[in-house]
Formats: sequence, C-alpha cells, structure tokens
Amino acid sequence: MKKLFYATLFLGFIFIAKPASAQINVSFNIGVQPNWGPAGYDYARYYYLPEIDVYYDVSNRNYHYYNGRRWIANRHLPRHYNRVDLYRTYKVVINDRNPWNNHRRHHDHYHGYSRNYKQVAWRDHKEARRYEKSRNKEIRRIEKAHGKHHKKMDKRYPYHR
Repeated sequence: MKKLFYATLFLGFIFIAKPASAQINVSFNIGVQPNWGPAGYDYARYYYLPEIDVYYDVSNRNYHYYNGRRWIANRHLPRHYNRVDLYRTYKVVINDRNPWNNHRRHHDHYHGYSRNYKQVAWRDHKEARRYEKSRNKEIRRIEKAHGKHHKKMDKRYPYHR
C-alpha cells in the first residue's frame, strides 16, 4: 500500500512539474556597426537615413530602399545614391522590427534632419580614435620586434639574402 502511494505521488510530480528551461538571448553587434554609423550607441538594429529615405540593417549589412512598388533589400545602394557621403549624412537609430512598415511616420518625424551634418560618425569619435591609437601602437611594437629579429638574422647569416 505504501509503495502504491509513493508510486502515484512520484508519477503525479512527473506530470505536474514543468521541465526547467533556461534561455539566454544576448544580442551584441558592437563590432558589426559600420564606421560611418553614429557614435555613442551600443546597439543599433537599423539606421534610417532621412536624406535618402533608406534603412540600413546593421546585423545583415543590407540597405532597404523603396523601388516604385516595394521595399528592396540589397547589399549595395543603387547608383543614384553614389554621391551620398554616409559619414556626413544624419543617421537615426531605430530598433523596431521592419521599420519600413512605419516609413510614413519616420519620414515625417526625421525628414527635417536630412541636411544636418553635425552628427559625429563612429570613425571620428574619440573612443574609436583611442582604440585605433592603441591598436596602431601594438602594430608598431610588433613591427619593431620583427625588424630586430631580421637585423639579428642578417648579422648572423650575411650571405643568406
């Protein structure tokens, strides 16, 4: 009788208890952001470029632009956008899913920024310059060590060249 009670209790716990599920979703795209992106953002899903009414998908590195009847995703901008300087043009960070579905709202709200060239691009930001400076210092150190090694080898084996 005791065994039957414990067996039913055990089976009851099996059916009632939910399996433990641990799901961690972390999204970082810091290294993926282009150099022409706006400085000061840790995360950006899309950039809206009001000067040319184009969205840039940071994760997939695609441009989304309207082509007559529908939105097109492409790795490169069409030729008629070649004169646009992406480092100077104003960028708006948008973290919505499919922001082109709300294009009318984005256009109305941000179109006034289309000729605003005061935004700092990531490449010109002091943090980026500090990173580049430390990176260049490390490269110079490696090149110096490499040069010393070759000088030593040239002294040791003068006719090796």
